[in-house]
Amino acid sequence: MSQETQSNGQNNANNAPETSALWGGRFSEATDAFVQVFTASVGFDQRLAFADIQGSRAHAQMLVEVGVLTQEEGQSIQDGLNQVEQEIRNGEFQWRVDLEDVHMNIETRLTQLIGINGKKLHTGRSRNDQVATDIRLYLRSAIDACLFQLRQLQKGLVNLAEEHAETILPGFTHLQVAQPVTLGHHLLAWTAMLVRDEERLVQTRQRVNFMPLGSAALAGTTFPINREITAKLLGFEGICDNSLDAVSDRDFAIEFLSDAAMVMMHLSRMSEEVILWMSAQFQFIDLPDRFCTGSSIMPQKKNPDVAELVRGKTARSYGHLMGLLTLMKSQPLAYNKDNQEDKEPLFDGIDTLYNSLMSFAQMLPAMKVKKENMRKAALQGFSTATDLADYLVRKNVPFRDAHECVGSAVAHAQAHNCDLSDLSLETLQSFSGVIEQDVFEVLTLEGSVAARDHLGGTAPNQVRASVARHRERFERNPISEVNEI
Repeated sequence: MSQETQSNGQNNANNAPETSALWGGRFSEATDAFVQVFTASVGFDQRLAFADIQGSRAHAQMLVEVGVLTQEEGQSIQDGLNQVEQEIRNGEFQWRVDLEDVHMNIETRLTQLIGINGKKLHTGRSRNDQVATDIRLYLRSAIDACLFQLRQLQKGLVNLAEEHAETILPGFTHLQVAQPVTLGHHLLAWTAMLVRDEERLVQTRQRVNFMPLGSAALAGTTFPINREITAKLLGFEGICDNSLDAVSDRDFAIEFLSDAAMVMMHLSRMSEEVILWMSAQFQFIDLPDRFCTGSSIMPQKKNPDVAELVRGKTARSYGHLMGLLTLMKSQPLAYNKDNQEDKEPLFDGIDTLYNSLMSFAQMLPAMKVKKENMRKAALQGFSTATDLADYLVRKNVPFRDAHECVGSAVAHAQAHNCDLSDLSLETLQSFSGVIEQDVFEVLTLEGSVAARDHLGGTAPNQVRASVARHRERFERNPISEVNEI
C-alpha cells in the first residue's frame, strides 16, 4: 500500500462516512449523532486494546494454519497489528467515536495500514466472541496483578507479626476488652482473611481462563477453524463448549466482582481498626505522614485518609457487584447490547481493588506500633479474668462456680479502682479458698498469652510457628509481578 493511499485512507476515516464502514451495508440512513455517541463504548473499552490485538494475532495465525488465509496475508496482518499496537503505546492512535468500540477502531486502522488484508482478519469471528475473549484476557491479567499486590500485603503483615510476636494488646469482643492477645496474632488474623481472598481469586481465574473465541455471533462459524490452536496461542486452559453461552456469559466478571467485594470488606475491617488505633482515645499506632492528610482549619489534625478511603470504596465495590448481577438477570440468550454496560463496573472494580491493595501493602507494614500504650490498655478492663476462672477450674472448681467467684472479684477490684493482679492473695482467697500464691502467674499479661500455646492460639510460640507456615506457603506458591494489566 503506497504512502499516498495510506494517507487518503486516513483522511477518509477522519471524515466520518454516513454509516459506520464496518456494518453500514444494511442501513439506508446515517445513525443519529446523539445515538452514535450514546451507543459508543470506545471511551471506556479502549483499555481492552492490547487484549484485542493479542486475540487478533492468535486468530490470524490460526486462520493461516487452517488455510483460510495465506502466509502472506497472515504476515501482513501481523505486521499491521504490530504498528497499531505501537501507535497506541505511543499515544498516536486516533480513537473515533463513530467507529463505536475498540474492535472497530483497531480493525479500521489496520485496514488503512495494510489494505484489503485488514478486512480479512474478521473471517470466522464476531464482535460477540471477540469482546468476550478480550474481557477474559484482560481480566486474567488483572487478577494476576491483584494477586501480586495481595501477596505483597500478606508478606508485609507476616513480617510485622514476627516483629511483634510478644507485643501485647487487648483483644476485644463487642469492642469491649475481652482477653489479652499478641499483636502478632492479631496481624495474622488479618492475614488469614487475605489467604482466603487469594484462594477465591485463584479459583476465579481458573474459570476466567476459558476461551469463547470461535463461537462467532452465537452459533459458531462455517469456516474450518481450529479453536485448540487459538486457545494454546492465547494461554487458555479450556475452551467454552457452547457457543450461545460463550458469547453471552458474564458469570466470570460477576464472580470477580464478588471476590473483590469480599477483599474490600476485609480491607474495610482492617481500616476500621487502623482508624481506631490511630485515634487519641487508643493511641496504639501512628501512620507515616505520606499516608495521611491534615485539616484546613484544625492544625493539630492528622487524618488516616487512606484507610478511610478504602473503607469508603468498599461501598463502591458492593455497588458494582449488584449492578452487574442486575444487568444480567433478565437477558435472554444470546448477546444483547445491555452487555456493553458490563465494562465500566468491571474496570472500576479492578482499579478499586488493585489500588486499595497496593496502598495497604505499602501502608500497613509501615505502621509505627506504640507498645506501651497497647500494654496499658490490656491492663484495663480485667482482661485476665478468664485466666483466673481457668485457674480455679484446674483446682477442681466447677466452671460455673469459678465464673461466679471471678465475677465477684472483678466487682471488688472495680470498687477499689484496681486490676485483679493488684489484689492481695488474702483478698483473692476471700472469693475462693483454693487460690494460692501461684495465681499471680496467670494474672500477668505475659502469662495469659503464653498459656494459650496451641495451634491457632495467641502465644508467641504459636505466632512464630504460623509465620513460618506462611513463609513456606509463599515459597511453595510464588506469585509473579504483573507489570501491565
